[in-house]
Amino acid sequence: MFEQSTRAQDFIQRTQQFIKNEVEPVEEQMIKEIHTNNVGGDWTSWHWPEQMEELKQKAKQAGLWNMFLPCPELGQGLSVQEYAHIAELSGQSLIAPIIFNCNAPDSGNMEVLWRYGSEQQKAQWLMPLLAGEIRSVFCMTEPDVASSDATNMQATAVIDGNEIILNGQKWWSSGLGDPHAKIIIFMAHTPDPSKDRHHQHSMVLVPIDTVGIKIERMLPVFGDYDAPHGHGEVSFHNVRVPLENFIGGAGQGFEIAQGRLGPGRIHHCMRCIGAAEKALELMIHRGMSRKAFGKELLKLGGNLERVAEARVAIDQARLLTLYAAYKMDTLGNMAALTEISAIKVVAPRVLEHVVDMAIQLYGGAGLSQDTPLTAFFAQARSLRLADGPDEVHKSMIAKLELAKLGYRSGEKNQKPSV
Repeated sequence: MFEQSTRAQDFIQRTQQFIKNEVEPVEEQMIKEIHTNNVGGDWTSWHWPEQMEELKQKAKQAGLWNMFLPCPELGQGLSVQEYAHIAELSGQSLIAPIIFNCNAPDSGNMEVLWRYGSEQQKAQWLMPLLAGEIRSVFCMTEPDVASSDATNMQATAVIDGNEIILNGQKWWSSGLGDPHAKIIIFMAHTPDPSKDRHHQHSMVLVPIDTVGIKIERMLPVFGDYDAPHGHGEVSFHNVRVPLENFIGGAGQGFEIAQGRLGPGRIHHCMRCIGAAEKALELMIHRGMSRKAFGKELLKLGGNLERVAEARVAIDQARLLTLYAAYKMDTLGNMAALTEISAIKVVAPRVLEHVVDMAIQLYGGAGLSQDTPLTAFFAQARSLRLADGPDEVHKSMIAKLELAKLGYRSGEKNQKPSV
């Protein structure tokens, strides 16, 4: 089921070698430079190290570029399952996804434009994104509503003649602080009484310098601003854009969101698994290189059992994620709804648990930025909320399980037909 084609194996091997030879030798220094040069929440001064662009050019020349996109004309033509292995490899690094132009939210935004964008939208925005010349932002979450129910959305995209008027407040808009961010995908309510509640939302392309857009602030995650990427709060006040800036047409927002989030969840989860592998590796090296009470740390206090637990959990999460990717490739996203929700619950929790064990063994050093562990922990904890919180995904799984036996969730005393 999970056998890779010769071509996919080549991509996986070359990606692994590129990370080993080009990324790992410079990553620690680059991370230090990022932390040193991008202090605090003033995103107007944020910038990437010059070496980042050099590595991106090397990756592009090596053909390790846009590997997430299954379209052979624009990406590398890898299936969801084939790319999943590459996402795991890049997840072991804090900077590799950016170097390969396979980072969120750009990868999801590029998929949206590829699948649903007009030819004009593709020419203006998709091609520069694919070339790595610009970056993008996705604005969906709002500060004043429970975002676990996306129909709560208060931001509006109202048609006015040949224009769309945008109003609302968004936050946790990832990539908003990036100095190369040029385009926003804004999801908002487009009122239409003739349609059901899942056809009253739209996605709109908005250049970031459009009049009426104001970046209010960057939001720290556990005190870290994730510069120069950033997660920001942004307001839209009577922002006007042409009618053709709708992606796929008014009212298509939820349909597009599902198309965007399916593959994206595979990417996120495999990157979690890669990060968990890295955390386990660091834990073992640390535990075997230091002694206390006459023994290596790893041989004290049940730490060897924790290594075993980590190995089992990581492998379980990987197999479940690859199975979800396999079903998406062979049967489509709708057939993989249970598995997509399951991995979204499982993978971040596995990463969170493994990183927590690694931090505990590292001691005080594990709480610093001297290792990637704190960044991995923030990644894991954030992903238990991003793209739908755990509770929403577990509710979906339960609903689908009841439906298999003829029950409908929310109805009392209903008996299945047998």
